[in-house]
Amino acid sequence: MLSTEQFETRENRFDKDLSLMTETLEEILRSSGDPNDQKYIELKDKAEKALEEVKLRISQASDDCYYRAKQVAYRADNYVHEKPWQGISIAAVVSFFTGLLLARR
Repeated sequence: MLSTEQFETRENRFDKDLSLMTETLEEILRSSGDPNDQKYIELKDKAEKALEEVKLRISQASDDCYYRAKQVAYRADNYVHEKPWQGISIAAVVSFFTGLLLARR
């Protein structure tokens, strides 16, 4: 499991990645757009590389979340199989409080 500090670190890195992508794309848009312009070509290459990096990081983060969710599901399944009455009790309590919350609306 990720600690709060690790989560904030990843969140900050994600924000920085998005900022980098936005700034790079804004530079491209401000550029003359002439395909023969060397600066335009460099900015386009920079944007493509940044996009690939961000896609890779997002993909890795998505995979990480998927595997952690899968681990939690397996743990919950094992817990319910080992202690079925406690699992039923927990489900009943959660259902009861969910019903109370929905009845208030």
